[in-house]
Amino acid sequence: MLQFLPSGFEQKVTATSLGIMAYYTQAADGWWSTVATSPESATLVCLHSLGGGSSAYEWSKVYGALAADYRIIAPDLVGWGQSAHPEREYCTEDYCDIIAHLIEHVAGAPAIVAATSLTAGVVVRLAIQRPELFQALFFVSPSGNDDFGVGYGYSLPAILAGTPILDRLIYQFGAANETAVTQFLTNFLFAHPDRITAEIVQAYTTCTQQPNAEYAALASLKGNVCFDLTRYIGQLTVPTTIVVGEKSQFNRPDKTKRLAAMNRRAIQAVHVVPDVGVLPHVEAPSVVVGLLRAFMRDTLGAKPEATPMAAGS
Repeated sequence: MLQFLPSGFEQKVTATSLGIMAYYTQAADGWWSTVATSPESATLVCLHSLGGGSSAYEWSKVYGALAADYRIIAPDLVGWGQSAHPEREYCTEDYCDIIAHLIEHVAGAPAIVAATSLTAGVVVRLAIQRPELFQALFFVSPSGNDDFGVGYGYSLPAILAGTPILDRLIYQFGAANETAVTQFLTNFLFAHPDRITAEIVQAYTTCTQQPNAEYAALASLKGNVCFDLTRYIGQLTVPTTIVVGEKSQFNRPDKTKRLAAMNRRAIQAVHVVPDVGVLPHVEAPSVVVGLLRAFMRDTLGAKPEATPMAAGS
């Protein structure tokens, strides 16, 4: 959303097979150094999660702090934020297609990609199919939402979200208003509610209220984009670092480390951020800025071959 952009950024668009996708990058006439805006500089692609109210805003406090050093590409994926919201049953392949388009036509391959939660899981699958698109991956709580065969599609939220008429009521009253957004951030996403600012609530609420925003959100909630990431993670070959919040309710550190242990060659590190919840890059952005800066430095100075994982806490 334009009103939540860091200083010196602008919105651009690219045409995908599913419609227009908005993305945010340094303004050519901004105060950034020529290093950060030149085609030769390293590019960081930041991909938001796929939950109600998600958008590029999720990464804004992080990429804004790195913009003097790297070219930034932060999209509102199709179905979210200010991008097109086609009326469709979104699926994993849709997101694979638009992320591949973004890298090929906007960012340039191979890309360094930071991604969150279910989007990170989608990126794993895309990186297996097309490893040439990626130089390195920085994930926050990667998940397929059905990991280790938990049967997400049979859960109550998935069943309710898949019930006609009821699904729209759930979205209208349970997501697309300021009270619902505040409660969700407080009860599920943040470890400390006092870190939830009015801007965060406004940004998420604004995104939930975009025309047809319910199609993408409900597709994720009812399981259209869900899968068991354990079936894929072992095939990943792109060097990867993972970050997870110590108090994350959805992807707990022990589960994340268990997932990472399935591919010790590609997954080089797991960092547990203390005293934060599901979205450490929103709740404690300065910590993630430090981790991501170190990751970028190591990636750009490292050899292509991955090294063994060193899980941390």
